[in-house]
Amino acid sequence: MTVDTLAPEAPAATDVELPAVDAPAPAAAEVKPRKTPGRKPGAKRTKTLELTLTVTGTADGEWHADLKHGSTYLARDLAVAAAAVSRAAKELHEDLSGPIDEVIDAAREQQAAKVAALEAELEAARKALADLAD
Repeated sequence: MTVDTLAPEAPAATDVELPAVDAPAPAAAEVKPRKTPGRKPGAKRTKTLELTLTVTGTADGEWHADLKHGSTYLARDLAVAAAAVSRAAKELHEDLSGPIDEVIDAAREQQAAKVAALEAELEAARKALADLAD
């Protein structure tokens, strides 16, 4: 069997005779053309909307919210209830509600202690007033 081959650097006019090989030549169906990677047509980018909600609270239990779109404030210093902050956090994500509820519970305990101290002071003032009335 004779095969005409051209080596990449060999002159074009050379014929080379090769010994016969028992392996069958690959069929045309086995050779797969290589695909070049391309851009997917019609790929759409999702436009994102960025809003920043800042909720701040004090130890006295006062909560306020600010809402920004980029650098523009849409709402500023809105008074919100602690219960509303807790509900909103639970609706948003479980990981948010835990720490927020801890802060609200600590503020609640602090306010309860303040109420107890004021009630004790009120009771002492009532007793002093009763002693003065006699």
